[in-house]
Amino acid sequence: MCGIIGYVGKNKRAQEVIMEGLKRLEYRGYDSAGIAYCTENNKLNIIKKQGEVKNLKEILPIEASNLGIGHTRWATHGEPSEINCHPHKQGKITIVHNGSIELDYLKMAKNELTNEGYNFKSLTDTEVLAALLDKLYAETNDINKALVEFQKQVIGSYALGIIVDDNYDKMYAIRKDSPLIIGINNDENYIASDICAISKYTTNYMVLENGEFAELTATGIKCFDENGLAIEKDIKTHNPELDDNDKGIYDTFMEKEIHQQPNVFKKMVNSYMNIDLNSANETIEKAFSNVDEQFNYLSENLFCNKIGDYSKFNNISIVACGSAYYAGLIGKKLIEKYAKIPVNVETASEFRYADQLFIDDKSLVIAISQSGETADTLGAIERANQYGCKTLGIINRTETSIGRKVDKVLYTTAGAENSVATTKAYSAQLTMLALFALNIVNNNKDLTATEKIEILTAIKELPNQMESLLNAEAMAKYNEIATNIYNKESLFYIGRGIDHYIGLEGALKSKEIACINSQAISAGELKHGPLSLIEKGTPVIATITDENIAQKTLSNVKEAYSRGAKIYLNITEDLYNKAGDISNYDVIKIPNTHPLFQSNLAVIPLQNIAFDLAEKKGKNIDKPKNLAKAVTVE
Repeated sequence: MCGIIGYVGKNKRAQEVIMEGLKRLEYRGYDSAGIAYCTENNKLNIIKKQGEVKNLKEILPIEASNLGIGHTRWATHGEPSEINCHPHKQGKITIVHNGSIELDYLKMAKNELTNEGYNFKSLTDTEVLAALLDKLYAETNDINKALVEFQKQVIGSYALGIIVDDNYDKMYAIRKDSPLIIGINNDENYIASDICAISKYTTNYMVLENGEFAELTATGIKCFDENGLAIEKDIKTHNPELDDNDKGIYDTFMEKEIHQQPNVFKKMVNSYMNIDLNSANETIEKAFSNVDEQFNYLSENLFCNKIGDYSKFNNISIVACGSAYYAGLIGKKLIEKYAKIPVNVETASEFRYADQLFIDDKSLVIAISQSGETADTLGAIERANQYGCKTLGIINRTETSIGRKVDKVLYTTAGAENSVATTKAYSAQLTMLALFALNIVNNNKDLTATEKIEILTAIKELPNQMESLLNAEAMAKYNEIATNIYNKESLFYIGRGIDHYIGLEGALKSKEIACINSQAISAGELKHGPLSLIEKGTPVIATITDENIAQKTLSNVKEAYSRGAKIYLNITEDLYNKAGDISNYDVIKIPNTHPLFQSNLAVIPLQNIAFDLAEKKGKNIDKPKNLAKAVTVE
C-alpha cells in the first residue's frame, strides 16, 4: 500500500532509477504516482500524474539528475488526484510518505500550522507532515534535530523519503510502523519500501527499525536512533531470484501465479520434509523407505528453541486479514482435528483492539501474512507480545516487520506474488498450516506407520492432482461456468466446515477482481435468512469435500435449487460417485487426497472461475480498483 523509492548517486540518472522502482512497486496497489528530482542547475522539479506509472513516465522530461524521490499513492486522506499525489512540498521540505497519521492529531497539527502561516493545497496527511518538518527545521536549523523532535510529536505510522532545499546532495529517511530499507552500492545509495524496487541495481541493504532515521549521500550512509545518536547497522544481502517480475507466457501475473501452485507445493515440501518431489522416482521410493526420518526432519524444521514443542500450548490464536484469515480458519479445523488443541481465529484488526484477550504464557499466537508488513497483523502481534505468550509468523517474504517481532518465522517460500489478489501465497499458507498440524501429531507419537505412508503418498500425488485441475479441459470448464454467470448481479458460495471457508476465499476472489457481489454462506444457514435472496437463475457454487457432512450440504443445495438457483458443484470424485441424482447440477470434479491437503485442490477451480469472470467483465485483474497488495496502514 503505497510505495517509496529514492536515489542519490553519481552513476545514474535519478529519474530512470525511480521510474524503474515505481514500476516494480506497482504490485502494492496505487491510484497515482509522482517524482521529485534535483537537476544539474540545482532546481527541484516535482511532477505528478493520476493513474498508472506509465502516465507519469510519458510526461517526464529527460534531464540529468543525481537525487530524487518517487511515490505510488493509494488514497487514504483525500481522493485520488494530482493535487493529493506525492511528493508534497512545504517550505524547504519535500517528502514522500507511506503510512497514515491519526485523525485527531492530524486535525490539531493542521490547525496549528495554518495559524502559523502554512497553506495547504491537498487533503493529505502527508502535506501536513511536510509543513511540520519544515517548521521544526526552521526552528533548529539542523535536520537531524528536527527529525528527533518530529518523532516526538507525530502520532501515526510513516515511512518518509525527504529532500531538503539547503542540500541537494543528501537524502533523508525515517520510519515508524511502515517498512523502509536502505540500498547500498558503490557511489550510489537508495531508499525503498521493498527491496524488489531496487534489486536491479543492488542486493545489499540495511533495515531501518522503528524510530531510526538516516542521511544518505552518494558515497555514504549515516544512521541514527530516535535520540539522534549515531548507530551502526548490519548489511544484509537479498536474493534477486525471489523478485520474479516476469509474466512469462501469461498475460497477467494472477494467471501465472495460479499455475505456479503445484511447484510452490513441491518447493515447500522439499524444504520442510526433505523430500525432493522434482527428483526421479527412485528418490521418492527411497523416501517411503525412510518414513520416520522424513517426519523427524519436519519436526526439526518447524520447532525452535524459543518456542519448542507446539503441543505444549493450552490454546492457539491465529490472527490475519483477508485471504490469510480464511487460510487461518482452515488451519483451525486441521489443528483441532489432528493436534487436539483449541484454536481461536480472529481478524487482526479485531484482535489488536479487543477489550480482553484470553492468552497468557501458555498460549501461542500465530500471525499469517503474505507480505509480513500487514499493519493490523503487526499491531496484533505487538499486543500479543505484551501478554508474554509465544508468537509465530507464517510469512512469504523475508526480512519483514512481523518477522522481526515474532519468536519464530515459518517461511512459505512461494516466491514473489505480484497480483494483488493472492493465489499461490494463499495455497502455500494452507500447506504450512497442514504441515504445522501434522508436526504436532507426529511429535505426540499419534501417527501409525500406515498413516504416515498415507500422508506421504498424498504429498507425492498432490502436485500432479493440482496440475489436473489446471489442464486445458479443466480450464475450459471454468470458462464455461464464468460465461454463464459473469452478467449476474450476485453470486453465492456455500459449504460446511472447511468447505465453507474455501467458499469464503472463492467469494473474496470474485469480489476483488471481478467486482461481483459475492457472498459465502455456511450451507446450514441458508434457511435462516439467505434463501430470501435466491431467485430463478441465481448462481450458487457449492464446495463439498468432507464426507462426514456431504449429505447435509447436498440437502442444502436442493433447498437452493428448488427455489430456482443454478447449481455448480465443486465436489471430490468419491463424493460425486456417492451423491445420488445430481444430473441437474453443473459439476467440477476434484481429485481425492488426504484431508490435510484437500483444500489445496478445492480452491483451484474457484480461483480460476473468479479469474475468468474478471476477464469477461474487462477488469484490471492484477490491479483491482481500490485495493492494495501490502496493506501497511490501518
